Amino acid sequence: MATTSSEITDIIKAQIKSFEGTTESADVGTVVEIGDGIARIHGLAACMASELLDFGNEVFGLAFNLEEDTVSAIILGDYTGIGEGGQVRTTGRIVECPVGDALVGRVVDPLGRPLDGKGPIDTRLTRPVDVVAPGVITRQNVDTPVQTGIKVIDAITPIGRGQRQLIIGDRQTGKTAVAIDAIINQKGKDLVCIYVAIGQKESSVAKIVATLEEHGAMEHSIVVVAGASSPATLQYLAPFSGCAMGEFFRDEGKDALVVYDDLSKHAWAYRQVSLLTRRPPGREAYPGDVFYLHSRLLERAARLNKENKGGSLTALPIIETQANDISAYIPTNVISITDGQIFLETDLFNQGIRPAINSGLSVSRVGGDAQTKAMKAVAGGLRASLAQFRELAAFAQFGSDLDKATQQQLRRGERMTEVMKQPQYQPLSLAQEVVIIFAGTNGYLDDVPAARVREFERDIFRYMETQYRQIPETIATSKKLEPDTQKAIKTMIEEFKKSTDFGEKTEAKTVKKS
Repeated sequence: MATTSSEITDIIKAQIKSFEGTTESADVGTVVEIGDGIARIHGLAACMASELLDFGNEVFGLAFNLEEDTVSAIILGDYTGIGEGGQVRTTGRIVECPVGDALVGRVVDPLGRPLDGKGPIDTRLTRPVDVVAPGVITRQNVDTPVQTGIKVIDAITPIGRGQRQLIIGDRQTGKTAVAIDAIINQKGKDLVCIYVAIGQKESSVAKIVATLEEHGAMEHSIVVVAGASSPATLQYLAPFSGCAMGEFFRDEGKDALVVYDDLSKHAWAYRQVSLLTRRPPGREAYPGDVFYLHSRLLERAARLNKENKGGSLTALPIIETQANDISAYIPTNVISITDGQIFLETDLFNQGIRPAINSGLSVSRVGGDAQTKAMKAVAGGLRASLAQFRELAAFAQFGSDLDKATQQQLRRGERMTEVMKQPQYQPLSLAQEVVIIFAGTNGYLDDVPAARVREFERDIFRYMETQYRQIPETIATSKKLEPDTQKAIKTMIEEFKKSTDFGEKTEAKTVKKS
């Protein structure tokens, strides 16, 4: 008997109704144009923004522009194997990177692939690289300091856990050095550090990793690298990946610090990718959403409240200026997003004042809330007095007849400027910072020649370690400067000056020799 077409249709319908298996559907599109790391794809009607796209042969892309008929995707890696007419599939996943404790001590790329030759990273945990920042209700006030070990920062522009503090200045003024010192100072403490290198030479990054290993800081650090030779797409993703890795620790109730070095190169990479995907250029050819790019990144730094485990993510973005112009487009964008800035000045650097921090233009909007009570007690008017000294010193060059009060102010300011100098990779403990700033602000250095202030600082730290160990122990545990501790510091400094050749006699000897 011949089977009619209606019977065949009924059989097929019955088969479909009785089918109970699960199906996987993937939107499939076709590459219509490829070049400069950008693919234009026809189809993919259900594609999501920032979705991971599979080009085959383990090559992936990021859906960047969702247009009426096409999707523009940026290729994450080598795009030379992709040709026009090739198939592209959606994955249903937003771009993500591995996270977890297994990453600590490793050097990885923005997709979490190891670059240090130490084998695969044993973690199955992943997070989307671009998520919405925590809301105001889930946050709490910033009141716990991130001790950088750098006197001038901890005294004048303190950084709190959960804060966003900008490090800004011309190239070769020590911006990276400040961030690396802060990471080194976290050794043995409860702060995981993520250093994100964007658009830097691989040799420079290798030196930084070697420095961190030498000082034992890689034990609590993750280094995310999208070097100068990496595609602009990976440079664009790098800070978001580093932020996601830090958010894992924040959401676990721990504290993390992330350094973005630097966001100027990040903005350049974003501009390059945006222009290639034919987004309209705006001021200085940056796309109109370059402010939103950095704001959605930096807003993710937060200190969560106890209901959300109380963890924190602190951000230290770095911005490179040209000719100290902090009023340029990208610097003003990032200044308006962050909670303060540390401004490093070329002139100060060339004068030998290092770190070359301009105390007049540097500010922390969290301020004393993020300072220990011990530091607040000794560094109260330090920022204003250093700024006044610089103005007064510039004025005093034109006249020799100065009254005694002005001469004393210049003398004190000169010695405090010397106190604020600090060698690279030598962060100090809280007690050491408090003692030397106390000595300077209370006039104990006024009779010490300015050229010998650094020597005085070195020797008094040794004296404290051998003769007055209770002072650093008390300050480290209480974080306060009690009257008894102040009295002990005064006694220690007076005894030290009597037992050494520092003081008025030294100055007299110096005058005789000259």
